[in-house]
Formats: sequence, structure tokens, C-alpha cells
Amino acid sequence: MDFRGGRTPQERALRHVAALSRGAAVDPALRITLNFHPDRLVGGLPILEVLARDGAYVSQFVTGTSNGGLTAHPGGDRWRWESRIFGAAYDAEPAHERPVYGGLNFRRQLVGAAPRFGSSHFRLTGAALRRATFCYPDSAAEPSAFGVAAGMSLIELAEADEQDALDDYIEAQVHGPVDLARDTEALVLDASYRGTAVEAAARRLPCPVEWHPGYRLPVEELRRHPDFRGPEFVALGARIAEDGLLDPRIIGDAARSGRHELQDLKRVWHCLARFGAPQGAGTAAGGHTPGVSTPSA
Repeated sequence: MDFRGGRTPQERALRHVAALSRGAAVDPALRITLNFHPDRLVGGLPILEVLARDGAYVSQFVTGTSNGGLTAHPGGDRWRWESRIFGAAYDAEPAHERPVYGGLNFRRQLVGAAPRFGSSHFRLTGAALRRATFCYPDSAAEPSAFGVAAGMSLIELAEADEQDALDDYIEAQVHGPVDLARDTEALVLDASYRGTAVEAAARRLPCPVEWHPGYRLPVEELRRHPDFRGPEFVALGARIAEDGLLDPRIIGDAARSGRHELQDLKRVWHCLARFGAPQGAGTAAGGHTPGVSTPSA
């Protein structure tokens, strides 16, 4: 996308961030991933059914849902952060014009760049890099370091920083529509969804389906970490566990049951993501773990 003319809000946003960016070009072999929970509901419908129907991945300004904070409305925190980062490019624009959020998978993690936001992810094509902006840390922290594919120093900044593994990501904002048929290389699912309705729905999407080994956390291990998100979330995780184990499918079933607060289950997911990650995930117990290529279907 040529954003020098600044005719569209996307072009204006990219031009604004490019002016704030310094450093070397991003390795074109790196990929942006969009982490999410593939078994959640959007407007009462399974999210993968909505994605199959619409053929596009859209922002929380459109869906009204998020695996992070729910502040995507005029005057809300997300609106204010975007206004600052993108030079007010989207302030007067409709919701569908706004960017979608993911992470730059510079560590080449098989679970995606930002598993804090979900066990599964869409891996975007290399072309998406050219219409993305980046920041470190997360935009919620009101960062001052930004980048575009043509030049940035965020990878060096992130590698030199000491963050909890769930916060160890470079945020990406992809400007312009994310068409699942055109812009995604694959949907990478957690192994807990094999043979489930999630897999069946995923097969109806216009992109390949791949798998990573999956998150699994024994309750015995969960109970060793009451200080991570709080003892009440350890207790909730233990209650919903099956045969002494937690995995993403189990948390998703609990989320759809209507018997638990979604924000509470989000914290249970954080415990699973932090302490039950597969080898090759940056959230594996030791913190940073060397990346492994994503296995094919």
C-alpha cells in the first residue's frame, strides 16, 4: 500500500507512524499473527461461523468483543489510544475502517506472537507487513516507540526488555480489510480442538488449518501459582478442570455455559497460557523459549 498521498484514513495513519519510526527494515520472512479464542461467541454466534459468513477478520470496534479490554467506543481508552498513535486519522471514521490488532512474531513462536489474547491464531501473509504499524510495548501502555515494515528498532527494544512472558510481544496494527482468503496463510488451532465443532467450523474457512501441540495444565501445577493472577482464579480453574487438567477447550466450554464471568475466565486462561504452554512457546515455564516452525496439518 502506498500511503504517501494520505488520501484514506489508512494511508494517513501509516504515514503518521512512519514519520515516528527509525531503524532497519523488518525481515520479510516474519509474520503477523492474530491470536484469539476460536470457540467464543460473537453476537450469540460461534466466532468461526461469523468469520466464515463474513470472510473477514474485523476490529473490536465492529464486534464489540475483545480478549483484552473493552474500551473500543468513542471517547473510550482504545479510541483515545488510536487517536494518539495514528494522528487522529480514524477519529471521524466508521468502525469498519479501523485496524485490527495482532503481534509481530519476531520470536517465531508456534503459538503465535501474543498468546495472551488466545490459544489459536491466524498467520497473515507477508504482504500484510507492508500495511501494518507496530508499537512496543502494548498500545494500552501509551508507548513512545513505533515502527513500520520499512524501518523500526522495536525488536531490539523488546529483546533488551525484561517482561513477563505474556507481555513479551510487539503489537501490530493491520490497516485495511483482513480478507481471510487473500490475507491469511493459515488458521493455527490448539490441539484440544481436534475432532470438535471448532475444527469442523475451521474447515469451512477459506484458508488452510494447521495445529500446534496445545496448552495443557495439571491442576496440581496450577495450584503452585496463586500469586500470578490470584487464588480465586486458581480455585475457578480447579473447579472447571476435567480429570485434573485444564486446556483451551475446557475454558471455552465454561465461557459458553454462562455460569462464569468472562473476565474471570480470562485470568484462568492467563494461568494456562503462562504455565501450561507447549515447548516452543515463549510462555513456556522458563519464560523465553526458542521458536519452532509451525507444524502443518
